[in-house]
Amino acid sequence: MTEIFTKSDIPPAFPDHTQLPESDGTFVKNFQEHPQCIILTESITPVLQNLHPDGQYCIGQDCGIYWRETEPPEKGAEAPDWFYVPGVPPRLEGQIRRSYVFWREYTPPMIAIELASGNGEEERDATPLSRTGEGTRPGKFWVYQQIIRIPYYAIYEVNNGKLEVYHLTDFTYRKIPPNERGHYPILPLGVELGLWQGSFLNNPEQLWLRWWDLDGNLLLVGQEIAELERQRAEQEKQRAEQERQRAEQAERKAAILAERLRAMGIDPDMDI
Repeated sequence: MTEIFTKSDIPPAFPDHTQLPESDGTFVKNFQEHPQCIILTESITPVLQNLHPDGQYCIGQDCGIYWRETEPPEKGAEAPDWFYVPGVPPRLEGQIRRSYVFWREYTPPMIAIELASGNGEEERDATPLSRTGEGTRPGKFWVYQQIIRIPYYAIYEVNNGKLEVYHLTDFTYRKIPPNERGHYPILPLGVELGLWQGSFLNNPEQLWLRWWDLDGNLLLVGQEIAELERQRAEQEKQRAEQERQRAEQAERKAAILAERLRAMGIDPDMDI
């Protein structure tokens, strides 16, 4: 039977985010992880600001979610590469979050995303806590599904360009089928998640995990918005130049016509 935590179960002595380790000492998996998280965060921020005008939400990037008390403490945490939690403050008592302590805040992330460097075996590990030995950890998939109960879970195999998205239905993760655009709707956010071919920062062109709105419009990051504005300004400049050239051409034609009329003894300025 899955153990469920309630507020009354948590002794005051349990550590908070300032007392728990903010890292388990492992390296970032690959060079794409950091810019990938930037894309995800930056492009969806306007959506989240619209959903939370009070600013009550937080985004974690490779940060620990503590879900049980263990020794050492990091054995009781999972660290999704990217996750979003609605309805919680971005800071706690004015301090930057070092981790997300589930046993204190009780609000699960709405979505967690894992960027798998390998074949996703670790990210799909559903081994329950009851089958793990001393000093070992349950599977990440099982923790997200059975303990934290994250409604949406995405696994992106970076090397294979493969994306799977799961939705928690009846306490079980079920794969979401892609829509006609090959995207996966995340309806509570009003967005779709999918793969986009392109380049970002100093990285070569490759597949990136991106957000779209429900009409299929790509949610842009700052540099893309700036480039779009630059192109629009250039187009407006070209349009204004074309208008100026047409006006000058019209003035020249009018001057030539006036000269011909004068040569015929007709005053072009005379009122008819």
